[in-house]
Amino acid sequence: MSQFQSSLHSLQEVLQALPPLQADLEKAAAMAGDALLAGNKLMFCGNGGSASDSAHLATEFTCRFKEDRRPYPAMAFTVDAGLLTAIGNDYEFTEVFARQVAAFGKPGDVLIVITTSGKSRNILAALEEARRHGVKTIAFLGKGGGFTKGAADIELLVPGIETARIQEAQQFLLHVLCEIVEERLPRE
Repeated sequence: MSQFQSSLHSLQEVLQALPPLQADLEKAAAMAGDALLAGNKLMFCGNGGSASDSAHLATEFTCRFKEDRRPYPAMAFTVDAGLLTAIGNDYEFTEVFARQVAAFGKPGDVLIVITTSGKSRNILAALEEARRHGVKTIAFLGKGGGFTKGAADIELLVPGIETARIQEAQQFLLHVLCEIVEERLPRE
């Protein structure tokens, strides 16, 4: 079997395991949509590839996803290099997202975290800070959820052990989340 066929087969297996997540994905979309409709914001964070996915999703809400519409407030905690490096230097890397939740998070906002392993201390710290500030939380997890499992209000745990396949499945789920939310958002 070629690498292409092997990777495609692995991805198909992971995608075929996603239907049990539908109800939680719909709950997550309702939470995110309700927040935006109430004038609140979405905040995203993740490390590595998940940092890029965070920036991607914030853009989908602030710019648009499929339909032309007014912008909605969404921000990725991963895009300000100065802030990330200041917090990492002056405090520690574990605090890079939690301090931003403390600075920007308000009751009614939603924090969406993305981690393929569930073993990122800075993600767990952000979820804990969100709880202290009345910010609702959604976690996109993989590899059994790690020590982050159980820390968010809604969790979408992608089954699998390969980081690339988990990321691909998470991107699918995140795009579906956008599609569901965008259907509810006023265009003007």
